[in-house]
Amino acid sequence: MPCNEGMVDRALRVVVGLVLIALVFVGPQTPWGWLGVVPLVTGLVGFCPAYTLLGINTCKRG
Repeated sequence: MPCNEGMVDRALRVVVGLVLIALVFVGPQTPWGWLGVVPLVTGLVGFCPAYTLLGINTCKRG
């Protein structure tokens, strides 16, 4: 899996993922917050399958 996410993209995904997961424990306490696992994992790994399908690459490396 080549990297297809830049550092800013990855950081934003991690923050959004953590915020969504936090909604499970505080705020509306809805199970929809577990969808935050997706951006969290893709941000930590640096690879997004949807980016591959759409031909998007925000990573500076080749």
